[in-house]
Amino acid sequence: MATFLDHSYSLVHIDNASDQPTLQELKNQLEKGNDDTKVETMKRVLTVMLNGDPMPQLLMHIIRFVMPSKSKALKKLLYLYYEICPKHDSNGKLKQEMILVCNGIRFDLQHPNEYIRGMTLRFLCKLREHELIEPLLAPARACLEHRHAYVRKNAVFAVASIYTHFESVIPDAPDLLYAFLETESDHTCKRNAFAALQQISHDKALEYLGSVFDGIPNADELLQLAEMEFIRKDAITNAQNKARYLRLIFDLLEANTSTVVYEAASSLTALTNNPVAVKAAASKFIELSIKEPDNNVKLIVLEKVDQLREKNEGILDDLVMEILRVLSSPDLDVRRKALTLALEMVTSKNVEEVVLLLKKELSKTVDEQYEKNNEYRSLLINSIHQCAIKFSEVAASVVELLMDFIADFNNASAVDVISFVKEVVERFPKLRPSIVERLVSTLSEVRAGKVYRGALWIVGEYSLEANDIREAWKKIRASLGEIPILASEQRLLEDQPDGQPPETNKDQVNGHAKPSAPSGSRKVLADGTYATESALTSQSAAKAKLEAVKAQQKPPLRQLILDGDYYLASVLSATLTKLVMRHSEISQDAARTNALRAEAMLIMISIVRVGQSQFVKAPIDEDSVDRVMACVRSLAEFAQKKDLETVFLDDTRKAFRAMVQTEEKKRAAKEAVEKAKSAIQIDDVVNIRQLAKKNMVDGADEMELDLEKATGGDTATEDLSSKLARVVQLTGFSDPVYAEAYVKVHQFDIVLDVLLVNQTLETLQNLSVEFATLGDLKVVERPTTQNLGPHDFQNVQSTIKVSSTDLGVIFGNVVYDGPSSTENNVVILNDVHVDIMDYIQPAYCTETQFRTMWTEFEWENKVNINSKAKTLREFLKQLMACTNMSCLTPEASLKGDCQFLSANLYARSVFGEDALANLSIEKEGENGPVTGFVRIRSRSQGLALSLGSLKGLNKVGGITS
Repeated sequence: MATFLDHSYSLVHIDNASDQPTLQELKNQLEKGNDDTKVETMKRVLTVMLNGDPMPQLLMHIIRFVMPSKSKALKKLLYLYYEICPKHDSNGKLKQEMILVCNGIRFDLQHPNEYIRGMTLRFLCKLREHELIEPLLAPARACLEHRHAYVRKNAVFAVASIYTHFESVIPDAPDLLYAFLETESDHTCKRNAFAALQQISHDKALEYLGSVFDGIPNADELLQLAEMEFIRKDAITNAQNKARYLRLIFDLLEANTSTVVYEAASSLTALTNNPVAVKAAASKFIELSIKEPDNNVKLIVLEKVDQLREKNEGILDDLVMEILRVLSSPDLDVRRKALTLALEMVTSKNVEEVVLLLKKELSKTVDEQYEKNNEYRSLLINSIHQCAIKFSEVAASVVELLMDFIADFNNASAVDVISFVKEVVERFPKLRPSIVERLVSTLSEVRAGKVYRGALWIVGEYSLEANDIREAWKKIRASLGEIPILASEQRLLEDQPDGQPPETNKDQVNGHAKPSAPSGSRKVLADGTYATESALTSQSAAKAKLEAVKAQQKPPLRQLILDGDYYLASVLSATLTKLVMRHSEISQDAARTNALRAEAMLIMISIVRVGQSQFVKAPIDEDSVDRVMACVRSLAEFAQKKDLETVFLDDTRKAFRAMVQTEEKKRAAKEAVEKAKSAIQIDDVVNIRQLAKKNMVDGADEMELDLEKATGGDTATEDLSSKLARVVQLTGFSDPVYAEAYVKVHQFDIVLDVLLVNQTLETLQNLSVEFATLGDLKVVERPTTQNLGPHDFQNVQSTIKVSSTDLGVIFGNVVYDGPSSTENNVVILNDVHVDIMDYIQPAYCTETQFRTMWTEFEWENKVNINSKAKTLREFLKQLMACTNMSCLTPEASLKGDCQFLSANLYARSVFGEDALANLSIEKEGENGPVTGFVRIRSRSQGLALSLGSLKGLNKVGGITS
């Protein structure tokens, strides 16, 4: 059964196995149908055969009723059938019917239509029966001289295939192809002939290459690619030719076609690590990334440059400006890749040029509208941030530029800028005065609450001179407007002119008013007449006046507070408290200090009062009132209690300094890990070319190694214990058929390697394993049908495609024939639950990105927790391990031991889906349980539910519901 599958070109999925036609139906359709009917019938036959049923009874019918047809479509299907049909009987001898098949193939090799000849020659490449090949050899050789290039280009591969498997049949094949190459003029035929020649005779291919070596730069693109592939392989075995090959490849770098340039650059880096060659290859890769319009090509060549950078540290640093030319691409992924690569290559020599270019790009995001403009701006700000932190000489100019744009940026970008400024102002003390001065001058232009909070914090912490404090105070007062806020707003309301005149009920009889309704009131109008004003009318008029007052233009800080941003109000209170306390320390002017203290307390009380009035959009919350009143009490008592000054002036700065140092340690640790990857240890093995295997030295063909890995030939073996953990028992030990499956997860599919054991004393006929799925899973390859002898065992495989991270279940049964042909025995298999954690990987994002996604994502799964974990940190580690999520909360914030813990977690699936989680837990007493909840959010419902199942925590008693 496996013999015909060895040569099959593909496997075709049957959507519904019950639709499979009977043998007699197929015979009737082949015998009586027209060409169109036969085409459909042959497709059904091939589908059934490729899914495990060889159907040997159809061979004679197909020879009789399909082979004589002149339809090209039917002829193509016929050769696909010949490719996979059983050609031997039960004794291993060639079937008698194959003589007729051989005769038909011979006629097709001499057919006047070039399409049929070429199709038949392609079939010969897959034929492995010596008895069939021998009579077909003469017409196949004759096709090498056919007038049509389509026939000749397939004939060379047919000759090479026959020589590879049956060398004795055509021993002169290398000479034949060599002579063909010398006389052939068609480019495609020459390329195929050279590729076939290098496959069957390396020496003959080398001889031919030597004869045409000087003309290779002017040859056709296809032939150049084939010759470069041969050069890469030959340079490994014949090192003496390498210098000659390198000169040729340098010439090919200037070719007109992008494909040749890419292959030449790849070949150059595979053959040598010379800095000049590496730099030339990288320059060509960068040129391709700029010139080629396809985004996938851009990403591929940038990845190649990145690999060269890792292997040749410092050599490519001069090309950083060339890489930044890729930013002209409109695709955000390409820009992100280019920026990431450029930042790895920035040095003190080129950092100023890099920052200057990034500044220009940042200016463009303000003046022009790109696709995904905000994300691109955030990328640029982050890149400038990293340059400034690494190289202090550019920090001053960078900060100055970014603060110019604070008012122009949107909320998210401006928050990134403020976070960057906070870090710079802490790390570089010399820049503090200029930064604080510049920040104070921009306070009147800021409109975003988050940005204002950051700016106020910086001003409060780093205004260290009396003049700085006075300037900051002036700007804050100007941004706040007239105080007390409530009294000034009330005055505005009273001064507000009436809008539309209220509804009136005039009585023109004798100039007197009629008696008004009890609920109304009298009012004298401008013309001396009376009017009745209802309570409803006065309420609507008052409301209109209030809305008019609220809509008036106000200073930015005042407007934000009236809009309900009380967190900003509490930050303002803390900033004013710090400024007063610091002025008290550095200045001897007690009168001014007292004046500042009084004004600060007035502002704070004013905020509380206006927060409880009708002039704000939402009333002030209790927490904000407590924070503001704490600042008021601190201002009243700090002269007597010096501890208050320590808390406000020292502790907050220390906390921020610790956070900056932690981030610096993280960066240093990450750089150390990257360096360790490329570092060569003193006890590493030294490879000696003459003593090592060909594929073990540095000169090994990278493409061959990649192909070996892709086809499963990688030398890295999976750990036995991890393999055993993935074995799932499908049937019981007492069932007639015992089955177990090893579940192997690739990136986007699952392979079930099923072991079947016949536990009976009888041969089980037509035994097959049928799988079905629930969820976003699809069976794309079904196991073949088997005959299993007594106590025999067999391995079969099934491939299942995964399209999302929704929960999935695989179920099925084993079916085999009973003693009677009409009976079927069925063994039900246990369900296999797909472990969705195989598709989720830890990832990292900034706090701003996390908050943005948390707001956008609509699916949330809240899971209650009741665990017996000893500590809160232990539970957090268990949660991260079982969900494959990374903790975004800094380690410094998790230090210490208390009764509660809150942390943010993040992960991404291989399908690009984001998963966010917020953990809030507490521990009741020393030996009490860990209780709380974890909220999981994602863009899709499936991912939130899948992560919410948290099977790993269920095993340790972590989840209650």
